[in-house]
Amino acid sequence: MGYIADLRRFVGSDALIGVGATVLVINDTNQILFNLRTDTNTWGLPGGSMELFESIEETAVRELKEETGLTAEKLELVTVLSGKDFYYAYPNGDKMCCVIVLFKTTQYSGTLKQTDGESKELRFFSLEELPKLEPRAKKIIEHIKTV
Repeated sequence: MGYIADLRRFVGSDALIGVGATVLVINDTNQILFNLRTDTNTWGLPGGSMELFESIEETAVRELKEETGLTAEKLELVTVLSGKDFYYAYPNGDKMCCVIVLFKTTQYSGTLKQTDGESKELRFFSLEELPKLEPRAKKIIEHIKTV
């Protein structure tokens, strides 16, 4: 079990502060990788919660590998996002106040594949032709469009 799952045994579905990493994987045609989430049937960005004793960079690399089969060869810090816009209630009722450390990579290796059961599909999209995004991914994309 992971750190957040362990905490949930004590606090139930009440809101937690969770620190995590999200990775913008950008291909040669400047498209961004999204994953079709199994829990919401909306498109999100690869990422997840930090585990105990893990650096945020290690979190980013691990989550990307777990969710997509890809290994980030180089990460670039984009920004840190938090606050009301990044509060999220999961379909199972768990609530999370997310602190998202956003990275991007154009240097990655591996074969794109669904590996952890959290995604139905993985696909690159241009910013001009985005699918239905989950709320946090939508806020992240809105943010990067303005910087």
